[in-house]
Amino acid sequence: MDMYEIITKKKHGLPLSETEICGFIDGYTKGDIPDYQASALMMAICFQGMTDEEILALTDAMAKSGDELNLEEFGTLSSDKHSTGGVGDKTTLIVAPLAASLGCKMAKMSGRGLGHTGGTVDKLESFPGYNTSLSSSEFFEQVRRHGVCVIGQSGDFAPADKKLYALRDVTGTVDSIPLITSSIMSKKLASGSHNIVLDVKYGSGSFMKTPKEAELLAKKMVKIGSMKGRNVAAFITNMDIPLGHGVGNIIEVKEAIETLRGNGPSDLTEISLSLSAALVSLALEIPIDEARRRAEENLRNGKALEKFKEWIFAQGGDGSYVDDPSKFRLAKYSLDITADRGGYIKSMNTELVGHTAVLLGAGRQKKDDPIDHSSGIVIHRKTGDKIHTGDILATLYANDERMLLSAKETFLEVYKFSENEVSVDKLIYKTVVK
Repeated sequence: MDMYEIITKKKHGLPLSETEICGFIDGYTKGDIPDYQASALMMAICFQGMTDEEILALTDAMAKSGDELNLEEFGTLSSDKHSTGGVGDKTTLIVAPLAASLGCKMAKMSGRGLGHTGGTVDKLESFPGYNTSLSSSEFFEQVRRHGVCVIGQSGDFAPADKKLYALRDVTGTVDSIPLITSSIMSKKLASGSHNIVLDVKYGSGSFMKTPKEAELLAKKMVKIGSMKGRNVAAFITNMDIPLGHGVGNIIEVKEAIETLRGNGPSDLTEISLSLSAALVSLALEIPIDEARRRAEENLRNGKALEKFKEWIFAQGGDGSYVDDPSKFRLAKYSLDITADRGGYIKSMNTELVGHTAVLLGAGRQKKDDPIDHSSGIVIHRKTGDKIHTGDILATLYANDERMLLSAKETFLEVYKFSENEVSVDKLIYKTVVK
C-alpha cells in the first residue's frame, strides 16, 4: 500500500479505486498507516470530494472493519431510525414503539449525549432498572418477542469510523459530505437493518446549518444505502427551534409519554408520525398514505403507548412510570426566565439551549462525564410566539443553585426579539427517497 501515491492522487482530484480505499481503511484500523498520512488524505478528500462509487467503497470498508449485526432472521421487517443530532430530539422514544406496534422489527443501537445534543440511551436510563447492555442472545430474543429493543453501542462496530472521527475532530476535516456520509452510513450498514429512515437536521442546533447542506447530505446517504440494497428515506427537518418543549432526560421522557398519549406538542408529534409512517411504508411495502393512517390510528388508540410500556418492562425498566409519569422526580431547584419586553420571538439559538442544559447537569462535555437525569429545561415560548413583558420564556431545573445562576447567563442569549410578527420556517423542509 503506497499511501504517498494515494494521497497524491486524491490531492489532484483523481478517484481512488476500491482496492486503494479498502487497503487504506484496513491499514489505518490496524495501525499500520500513521495519523499524519491519514490526516493528509482526509484533508485532500475535504478539498477534492469523492465520487459516489468512492463513498460507497469507503462506507463499505468502514462497515466491514469490525462487527456486523446479522438481522436476516427478521427479513425485510428489520428497521432503524437515525437522527443527525439535535436539541429536544426524543423521537426514538416515540417512533420505536409506534413502528413496532405496526409490525416493524426495531433492533436498534443508540448513543449517549455529547456536547449540546442529547442521547437516547441516557433518556431510557431515566427509567429505574432499564438495561442498555443486553447480551446478543437477549437482544435478539427481545426483538423476536416484542418487536423493539434499544441498547447502547456494543461490540466493535465500525472501529475505522471511531478512529477516523477522532482524527478528523482535531484536524479540521469534520465538515466533508463524503466523510460525514461514510461515518453515519457505515454504522447503519453494520447495524444490519433492511429499512433505514434518516432525520437530517439543519439550523442553529445542528451540525448542518442550512437546508441545502442537509439536503446534499441526505441525498448522499440515501443513495449509498440504496446502492447497498437497503430501503432508505430521509427527512430534512428544522433544528433552528428545539423540538418539543422539553430538553433534558426525564423532561424529554415525560414529553414522549404525553406524545404517545396523543397529547404531545404538534412539532414533535408531526415528525414522529412522519418518521414512523416512512418506516412502516418501507417495511410493509404499503403506500405512505396508508402507513400514515395506521400510525395515526395506533397513536390514537393507545397501542403505541402500550408497546412502549411493554418495551420498557422487557428491558428491565419500571414501566409503571409510563402509566404515572409523576413518579419521575425533577431537580430540586428551578428558575423561571421571563421576558423583559413585549413583541415577538424572532429567533432562537438552539445550540445555546443545548449548552444551557449541559451547564444544568443534563448533558456531558466529555464522554465519561456523569449526568443528572432530573435536570433540564422546559421551554414555554418559541420562535414566532407573541409575548408580553413578564411572560415566562422557559424554566430551568438543576440540583445545584449555583448551576442555575451560571446557566441563566447563557440562556439569556438564546432569544432574539422583534416588534413585528415573525414567520416560522416549515418543520419538514423536504423528503428524500431513492
